[in-house]
Amino acid sequence: MDLWQLHIFCKVVEQRSFSKAGKLVHLTQPTVSSHIKELENHFGCRLIDRLAKEAVPTREGQLLYEYALKLGALRDEVETAISRFKEQISGNLAVGGSTIPGGYILPQAIGSFLQRHPDVYPAMKVGDTVEIVGDILTGELEIGVVGARLADRPIRQKVLLEDEMRLILPPAHPLSGSSHITLEMLIGERFILRESGSGTLQSLNACLKANGHQLEDLHVVAELGSTEAVVSGVKSGIGLSIISPIAVSEELQAGTLIALPIDGIDLKRSFYLTHHKYRSLSPPAQAFAQYLLETYSG
Repeated sequence: MDLWQLHIFCKVVEQRSFSKAGKLVHLTQPTVSSHIKELENHFGCRLIDRLAKEAVPTREGQLLYEYALKLGALRDEVETAISRFKEQISGNLAVGGSTIPGGYILPQAIGSFLQRHPDVYPAMKVGDTVEIVGDILTGELEIGVVGARLADRPIRQKVLLEDEMRLILPPAHPLSGSSHITLEMLIGERFILRESGSGTLQSLNACLKANGHQLEDLHVVAELGSTEAVVSGVKSGIGLSIISPIAVSEELQAGTLIALPIDGIDLKRSFYLTHHKYRSLSPPAQAFAQYLLETYSG
């Protein structure tokens, strides 16, 4: 048994697939199977049940997985400690962001960060909150910034910055000249929302529930897969939406869209710096996380 075999074993458990795990560690499926078999021979028990469509850990396998994560974290700590001692902030930085952070916050932050650490090579992925957190859990991303807290996952999250969603509408809409907007005024209005996995929709749903309302109170005519699509839909007159003003800052400056608060509803939300609970961050990721906290959370 060695740490490399345990690393492969963890990937099989996380991906629930020998072939998918093989792709992540750049090994063929037979080679992955051979490593798992060696571990099973070492411990004298079956660790993975090979079902029809997925590989599922046995009880012994689940126990080994929990210890393997700790051993992997300890290995990463050793490597991180040595790198920090040598003051080498260089190498790959795998970071992800949900739609608003990934499209409007992280690109600028990465640009400024690279001025300090030009030897870091960043790769950024943009997806919905569930997707980004999922990639952090599988190790494809080290850190992410997402728009919802997911307390039921083995991750750590820290508030990075605050945001307040607004009602977004065209300037020609009858409500655009209103001095006060209430939720009751919006009942019956056509609404465009993000898809179910987005942090924006989760935050909106939580805000409405906290104020005695629910999404079903809105007349939703479309669910779209990106904030850009929602903004285009509002511009085209398909419906109104409730999103972050950050996403429409250019349109607000140009006067092509208007952002209004909704009286009686607290639409504040947070963006969370997120990483795996049991994996130590690489020096580039640790340095970038610290830079984000210094820049945005003060």
